[in-house]
Amino acid sequence: MSKGEGKRNNKKCLAYVAAFVVFQTAIILVFALTVMKVRSPKVRFNAMAIESFSSNNNNNSTSINMRLLAQVTIKNTNFGHFKYQNSTLSILYNGVQVGEVVVPRGRSSARKTKKFNISVDVSSEGLSGNEMNSGVLRLSSRGKVSGKVHLMKVIKRNKSGEMKCDWSINLGTRQVEDLKCN
Repeated sequence: MSKGEGKRNNKKCLAYVAAFVVFQTAIILVFALTVMKVRSPKVRFNAMAIESFSSNNNNNSTSINMRLLAQVTIKNTNFGHFKYQNSTLSILYNGVQVGEVVVPRGRSSARKTKKFNISVDVSSEGLSGNEMNSGVLRLSSRGKVSGKVHLMKVIKRNKSGEMKCDWSINLGTRQVEDLKCN
């Protein structure tokens, strides 16, 4: 073995070590940018139906009482589970609250969608007669589900998902129409 071969082997070994370090750095960077990125969950009404409906039309005011059955979904796109606290979802008519439901605390598994059914009573008094005469009642819902995303049982990040849905109720058929959530 000559003197030059030892230096060449050392340079070759150093090049392999440097290539390995660059490769590991790239893998850690990709892991940090994809898996470790914590996103907010998506909260939506998935389906909705009217269980009971009654209306009372007196002089210039209309009161509507109904019970809505809805499926709420909490979509967790993170690589860790999402634990959320009790939250409130509000049903609104022209920005005025006409119904409210509590979403009980729970947990949505990693990269899964949690689905559950809720029942909410909607009661309004003093609505103008225009909605009854037009046959369509436009409602919306707002809510915020707050909690923590747990990554690898070590990293915990506070996140919240906001719900903003709009829909119409056909008063003739008593069906929910045009359910759209952002």
